Amino acid sequence: MTGSDPRTASAAPLTGPAAPCWVTLMTRDLETAERFYTQVLGWSFRPGRLGADYYVAYRSEVPVAGVFAVSSAFQVAVAWTPYFAVEDADVAAARVRERSGTVAVGPLTLGKGRGVLASDRDGASFGLWERTEASASPPAPAGHAHAWLRLRTRNAFDAAIFYGEVLDWASGRPGCCDVAYEGNEVIVRCGGHPLARISSGAVEAAVDPVVRPHWQVQFPVADLAATVSAAERHGGALVEERTGFGGTEVTLRDPDGALFAVTDVRSPA
Repeated sequence: MTGSDPRTASAAPLTGPAAPCWVTLMTRDLETAERFYTQVLGWSFRPGRLGADYYVAYRSEVPVAGVFAVSSAFQVAVAWTPYFAVEDADVAAARVRERSGTVAVGPLTLGKGRGVLASDRDGASFGLWERTEASASPPAPAGHAHAWLRLRTRNAFDAAIFYGEVLDWASGRPGCCDVAYEGNEVIVRCGGHPLARISSGAVEAAVDPVVRPHWQVQFPVADLAATVSAAERHGGALVEERTGFGGTEVTLRDPDGALFAVTDVRSPA
């Protein structure tokens, strides 16, 4: 068994009441997903509060991600999806539509919040989450993130404008995330900690899903080779390996087809 790296300092925490984001896996087989991610990333699973088909993955006692089981009858892609925190789901959903994005689902009341599933104007799927009750989950340890994000998109500058207007990035409002253009990428920082990279070069019509615009969820791990080996032994597959940005990123496919990345990079910036 392998596990996520407890030494990933400086990245924006994804758990707790003030977290800027949360990540969720939509899968058709909850039991298979639980076995796979337990063996590959060292997670444990507990039932969530959104019904029998929703579980929460934990690293030690800190929640890492949500896992939803969806029926094959529903036209929902098997995928990892980031959900960004917003003050008002209705307002944020309207902003998506106004900027030529698509709102597929919601806003729906789910447990202690209201959720929206949407896609940007280049087709990358993401979610919005309005918390309506106080969080009972403990925050991640200071300066620690169990995951971070990378958006592969057609044009990083245009995407940064879209998400900035939808999510109030770089708005100057208290607590908003900041955006910096560094080299050919955009770096998103929340509370001074990097949360995501936005990279240009994706192709909307590409057959390869790795090349199409999409949000990639990246999990830092202590031993990259051991993690890839564990994934392959338990029904996953290696899709792509990239070296750069201070380390190596490996895109994997889980047994149900969802893409995610593991990395020995210590920060998304």
